[in-house]
Amino acid sequence: MKIVVVSAGLSTPSSTRLLADRLAAAVREHVDAELEVIELRELATEIARHFVTGFPPARLAAALDAVAAADGLIAVTPVFAGSYSGLFKSFFDLIDKDSLTGKPVLLGATGGTARHSLVTEHALRPLFTYLRALVLPTAVYAASEDWGDEGLARRIARAGAELARFTGPSLGGAAPVTDPDGAATDPDVDTAAAIAPPRSRTGAITSVDPADGFAVVPFEQRLAALRV
Repeated sequence: MKIVVVSAGLSTPSSTRLLADRLAAAVREHVDAELEVIELRELATEIARHFVTGFPPARLAAALDAVAAADGLIAVTPVFAGSYSGLFKSFFDLIDKDSLTGKPVLLGATGGTARHSLVTEHALRPLFTYLRALVLPTAVYAASEDWGDEGLARRIARAGAELARFTGPSLGGAAPVTDPDGAATDPDVDTAAAIAPPRSRTGAITSVDPADGFAVVPFEQRLAALRV
């Protein structure tokens, strides 16, 4: 299983990269995943060149392919003018329109003040919903004053557990996965199979057992119903 981490931090060291690394570590607490980190700062020139020429340079093409092939994605951006950064948006503008369909995505953002804490909901979540990704319930925002706070640690742990559940079996097979609130899953149940919706060959969600308390209707089925 492979998790790709996209970090749009611009400085070195970067709080955005730090949050991305902590989210990745939280995922690996539950699943044995291969990680690949993409630093968009290093690809800024290639991204601009792609917009002008229409052809991605080799490093950028490899990054786009890695995102498309990943089993799960962690995407973290700094806040600029109350939204995601231009570099972050530019990179995902170049992603093939079907590459993220049904792919679990964990969102994160960093900023200097807690006033931007809803950026994950009013900017990031709509972007990835438009790309038809499976955006996880818990998104993590870290303001400057949050570092070292137990609340941030709990949010990171919860988000990491969610991505792990949607991407693969728990580490060690039968070992239970404990969520940040202290509740453990049944060790005899595959966590991913029990929680994550079944997928088609393309990776899109196809259905959910109504016993879980909710159901997902495939877009094609909803569209067909409108045509009747």
